Amino acid sequence: MGGSDEPVDRPDPRDLSAVFDVSEVRTDGDTVLYVGRPRADRETLERRLWPLFSQRGFEFTLERRTSLADGLPLGPDEFVLVAKPQSTGAGGVPWRNVVLFVATVLSTLFAGAFFWYRVPVFEDPLGMLVAWPFTLAIMGVLGIHELGHWVLSRYHDVDASLPYFIPIPTYIGTMGAVIRMRGRIPDRKALFDIGAAGPLAGLVATVVVTAIGLQLDPLPQQVAGAASAGGEGARIVFNNPPLLELIAHLTGTAARLDSGTVHPVVFAGWVGMFVTVLNLLPVGQLDGGHILRALLGKRQATVAAAVPGALFALAAYLLFVRDGFDSVGIWAMWGVFATVLAVAGPATPIRDEPLGRGRVALGILTFVLGALCFWPIPVEVVTA
Repeated sequence: MGGSDEPVDRPDPRDLSAVFDVSEVRTDGDTVLYVGRPRADRETLERRLWPLFSQRGFEFTLERRTSLADGLPLGPDEFVLVAKPQSTGAGGVPWRNVVLFVATVLSTLFAGAFFWYRVPVFEDPLGMLVAWPFTLAIMGVLGIHELGHWVLSRYHDVDASLPYFIPIPTYIGTMGAVIRMRGRIPDRKALFDIGAAGPLAGLVATVVVTAIGLQLDPLPQQVAGAASAGGEGARIVFNNPPLLELIAHLTGTAARLDSGTVHPVVFAGWVGMFVTVLNLLPVGQLDGGHILRALLGKRQATVAAAVPGALFALAAYLLFVRDGFDSVGIWAMWGVFATVLAVAGPATPIRDEPLGRGRVALGILTFVLGALCFWPIPVEVVTA
């Protein structure tokens, strides 16, 4: 650690003096360590200093340490303000993202070919390629959702990873995709924009995919399978949410949708709607939690606390009142997940100024669109 490595644009210790009394400054490569004593609480300190560091290309964290790297002990009231250059997200080929993307392409090809196109994939592995429309639709809906988050993260200078797709050989072929937020959220505007961009972008892709899928004839394998079943035995039914019904009416394909046999690309649209519902649950660090925190500020905790109870109540209603197990497990599992998210809490922006009317209106619209994707029994087993 020495002067030759000092970042030339680091904030001057005197500029921090209103909220942080600096006693020593050290450098470790591009990282700057300000040792001293806070003169304000953590929230006020971050709000006051964030613009100063951000304008110079730094992010910072306030850490309590017992000693520095060379063993120098620190007093009980001393803290270290650690400033690092903001990451651009660049750094070579993101191999983990690439590998997971390729694996998810393969798993969705397998799911589409095996479950929907009825291809004997173990005898004819290359036959999976016939399911490319299904894979393109699924990957497009999920990928555009996550890219919406990523683009707005970059717009607001918040470091975020590219999407990580999650392969799994189910009816869908994937458990979705996520991005990892590595930077702090500067304000409520950024929190709202990043949170809402994913569901809105994903819904646009979902509507397009659904409308295209409804124009396609069901696969001969599907028609033959429905005819051979002859109404006997049990079958899994994916019920249509209001938005799917609306798209069918607007595109003149309601009769096809009501027939119960549609092209697998329509199912990709169904997946997009179901993912939107789950992501817009207004709790924790889900998209809905981000949007609600940006809209209501700290008052969001009251709403978030009610979400797990609402999900458990829905599961109990389906189990005891409707007297069946259909979709009970889905809502009970998400009730547990929402409980964990509610306890963990939402993302907290550095500055907490209220949103303008335009974003408030867009936030309400986003939740309304999410409600159109909801159906209390998304999946059920029908026995003739």
